[in-house]
Amino acid sequence: MPVFSFEATDGKGKVLKQDVEAANRDDAIAKIRSMGYYPTKVSQKGGASQQQKAGVKRAGSSEEEVAAKPQAAQSAGYGIEAAVEEAVAKPGFFTRLKGGVSTSQLANFTVQLGILLEAGLPIVRSLRILQGQYKGALSEQVKTIADDVEGGASFSEALSHHPGTFNRLYISMVRAGEAGGVLDVIMKRLGDFLEKSVRLKRRVIGAMIYPAVVILVAVAVLGFVMAVIIPKFKKMFEEFGIELPAITQFLLSVSGFVVDHWYLLVFGVIGLVALYKLAGASGGGRTAIDKFKMSMPLVGDVIKKAVLARFSRTLGTLIGSGVPILQALQIVKEAIGNSVIEGAVENVTGSIKEGETIAEPLRQSGVFDEIFVNMIDVGEETGELDKMLNRIADNYEEEVDVKVESLMSVLEPVMIVCLGVVVGIIVVALFMPLMSIIAKLT
Repeated sequence: MPVFSFEATDGKGKVLKQDVEAANRDDAIAKIRSMGYYPTKVSQKGGASQQQKAGVKRAGSSEEEVAAKPQAAQSAGYGIEAAVEEAVAKPGFFTRLKGGVSTSQLANFTVQLGILLEAGLPIVRSLRILQGQYKGALSEQVKTIADDVEGGASFSEALSHHPGTFNRLYISMVRAGEAGGVLDVIMKRLGDFLEKSVRLKRRVIGAMIYPAVVILVAVAVLGFVMAVIIPKFKKMFEEFGIELPAITQFLLSVSGFVVDHWYLLVFGVIGLVALYKLAGASGGGRTAIDKFKMSMPLVGDVIKKAVLARFSRTLGTLIGSGVPILQALQIVKEAIGNSVIEGAVENVTGSIKEGETIAEPLRQSGVFDEIFVNMIDVGEETGELDKMLNRIADNYEEEVDVKVESLMSVLEPVMIVCLGVVVGIIVVALFMPLMSIIAKLT
């Protein structure tokens, strides 16, 4: 009977390295857990395990390492399917990070932990090392997690005590890694997922910063001109008693409204924000807002492709980590943050329950591009849906980069022209009466 070497922690958090005889790797994991241990690494001595014979490599070589995780996770006593169902049933999915821990910090922590585990360090030792690498809230949380694991809790149980930092997607994937004895592989995959999510978010936000700053500065300058400069010209025009052109009268009226009723503008902005929030709180209003965002000129296509990239990356990462397809779709539905995509995912879930494919309900939703649907169809036929989804995410993220650059090249001249037109109107409106005053004085 094959012999398997394993590394695990006992009920007190002590690291153990032993051997166990088992028919295959799944049986070895089950035996280890029956001893009351939490395996972090399991490998066959003197040869490849059955999973490796099927084309799966051990931790640290490539993304193909996780191809056997679904079987390992489902057969292990930990019960990944039940774990994910329990996670989905709890509120607060994809909550904002609290206590000063940013998504970028979490991504760095995950990547570094994956590297340490891959190098063979025990989980507690790895956490202790990382504890000193960070300051503030994350350092305190890592210390607490290490103490919990050392006290006998599993890594995923320790993470669940900090829901503000480690959301359900994170904890579910860690549980899959523990169940399959490939925690190092899962942490690497999760770290890559978080890094790519942060990178995509930064690209979109970075593209919006420049136009937002220009618009805010322009509004501030125009407000100053309307409230301070134009009233002085108005007083001068009244003193000379000249007849004002229509454009000048319009400008003075706008200036008078800004000076006398500025509070209406402030309340108007607050009211629009409140209306937006209220509309987003209802199902129909949120759907209408999301549809409008994706149909907006210039930026709509960027928003749509960013959402589809996140959908593909999240679903591909979950499926590749051993999370069952129905639970993965439920997690994605709550994580995506777009009600239009959520409706499409709901249709996909119903289709799978009826024994049908994923591709067809996506095509019928009208949201997903034909190339997207075709690649999903190919992924289902070849049995490599997770790889195809990650490939789709890569393609969409590249398209977002190109779209953002194109958007910036279009927005710059458009904003310059718009500002030039506004300044030109103000100059003409003030210059025409001045010409009359100069003529009158001469």
